[in-house]
Amino acid sequence: MLINKIFIEEALTNNLHAQKILSHFKQCEVTSIENYQDYWGRVKKPYLEKRENLNLFIAQKKGQLIKRAPDAYGTNTGEHYYYIHAYNCIYECEYCYLQGHFHTPDLVLFVNHQDIIQEMEKLSLNKNEIWFHAGEFSDSLALAHVTGELSLYHDFLQRNPNAKIELRTKSANVGQLLELAPLENLITTFSLSPEKTAKAFDHKTPSVKARLAAMKKLTDQKYPIGIHFDPIIHTDDFKQSYLELIQTLKQQIDIDCIQYISLGVVRFTQEVFHQFKQNYPKSSLHLSEMVTSFDHKVRYPHPIRMWMMNHIKQLLIDIQIPEQKIYLCMEEVEEHA
Repeated sequence: MLINKIFIEEALTNNLHAQKILSHFKQCEVTSIENYQDYWGRVKKPYLEKRENLNLFIAQKKGQLIKRAPDAYGTNTGEHYYYIHAYNCIYECEYCYLQGHFHTPDLVLFVNHQDIIQEMEKLSLNKNEIWFHAGEFSDSLALAHVTGELSLYHDFLQRNPNAKIELRTKSANVGQLLELAPLENLITTFSLSPEKTAKAFDHKTPSVKARLAAMKKLTDQKYPIGIHFDPIIHTDDFKQSYLELIQTLKQQIDIDCIQYISLGVVRFTQEVFHQFKQNYPKSSLHLSEMVTSFDHKVRYPHPIRMWMMNHIKQLLIDIQIPEQKIYLCMEEVEEHA
C-alpha cells in the first residue's frame, strides 16, 4: 500500500488506536491538523490518483456514527444499520461507487470506536434482532491488521447477543479474526465473482482463489460466513464461469457455515456512472445494455438481471444451499426496469 503522507488530528496524539496505525507507516511524513474535514476532500482530487498519490487521515468521526441501511440491503430479518469506521478503500474496482461519492480517494481511518459502540448499545436496547454492517464506505477487513479494532466489536457482541455485525470484504486478511473466538453473531461476508471477471474489474484485490482460501480458514474453525455474489456482471461465459465458481465453493468450503448469500447485479448511481465512463473508457462494461432502473440507478434491464440472478440461485440450490438463505440485494423483483 502506497501512502505518501499522514495527517492526524491533534486530539489523537495519545490515542492507542492512532498510535497503532502510525506504527505501520514509520517512514511516512506525519502532520498534525485540527480537523480532518478542513483538508480531506476540500479540493477535488481525481479518483485514479490513488494509484500513485494516496494520503491517510487519522480522525474522529463526528455527527452520525451509525445510519439506517436502505431497503433490501441485508436479510429480511431485524433492523439493519451500517456503521462508519473508515472512508475510501485501498482496492480499485471499476464499478466502485466511491469514485463518484467523495471528492477524493484519500483514506480516512476513524479511531473513536468506543463512541460507535456506545451508539450500538443504545440502538440494541429492547430489540430482538438488530444488524450492524461494516464495509459501506471502505472494505471492513483490508486494513484490520493496521487498525486493530475488531476485538472491541467482538466484546460488544458478547455483551449483546441480540445484535449482529456483518463484516463485508473482498480481502483475504482474516488473521485478526482468527485470533478471536467464533461468534454466531459476527459474520464475515465475502464478495465473489468468477476469477476471470474479478481479474478484469477488481484491481488490486486479492484473487478469488485467495478469498476462497481465507473462507476455508474460517469455516474450518466454524466461523460463520456469508457470500455476496455482487456485483454480477454478464460475460460471454457467464453460465460456465458461475458453475465452476459454485462447484469450487462446494468443494472447498463447509457450506453449513454459510449463513446467507446475496445476489445483486452491477449497478451505478448516475454520478458514479458518469465517473466510471471517465475513469474506465475502455472497460468492457460499456458494451452491456444498461437502463435507468426503478431506483434511478443504471443497471441491466429487469428481464436480464432477473435471469442472471435466478440462474445463480438455481446453481446454489443444486449444491444444497437452502433457498431461504438466498436473497436479492437492492432489487425490486416486481419492477420492470
